[in-house]
Amino acid sequence: MSGATGAGSAASKTKGARGSAADSQGVSVTTYDEGPLPGDRPAAKKSSGPYHPPQAYGAGDGGQGGAAARLARTGAKTTPRTRKARLRVAKADPWSVMKVSFLLSIALGICTVVAAAVLWMVMDAMGVFTTVGGTISEATGSNESNGFDLQSFLSLPRVLLFTSVIAVIDVVLATALATLGAFVYNLSAGFVGGVELTLAEDE
Repeated sequence: MSGATGAGSAASKTKGARGSAADSQGVSVTTYDEGPLPGDRPAAKKSSGPYHPPQAYGAGDGGQGGAAARLARTGAKTTPRTRKARLRVAKADPWSVMKVSFLLSIALGICTVVAAAVLWMVMDAMGVFTTVGGTISEATGSNESNGFDLQSFLSLPRVLLFTSVIAVIDVVLATALATLGAFVYNLSAGFVGGVELTLAEDE
């Protein structure tokens, strides 16, 4: 038994030899003197030059030429696409509608008063009240009275007062009607779904 073990050890010491030997318990063991083991990966060869990473396109296509070639192959469009969104107004808040309508009606009333004052000044400068007032006085006058005085009736303070009253009435009515319209819209939107809007981005 010892002779067989010694023979196996002598054979394993031979350069480059591969064989099987038995250990002290009689189990056969394969030995490798030189060379890579079966599970080892061979070492990669080292290159003397610098490392160049792989390129998807050839060196001659660089810059704008390569981009043009890619666009030509893929057929991509350069025009941006306008996105659109379809929305639905499901509910209008009556409180916000009342505030907005109140402010807008006040602005409209102020514009009405200013426009009436400017119009009266223009007509007075053109002599409209004098001419029309004289005609009406002659038509309605008699020997005892001078007739209807249009200039005193359509004086600037009276015109501004009358216009202010109309503006205040307009503020109250516009605010009330807008708020009522918001309630009516909410009721109708519950049945039909509301008004649909299509929104698009600027090109």
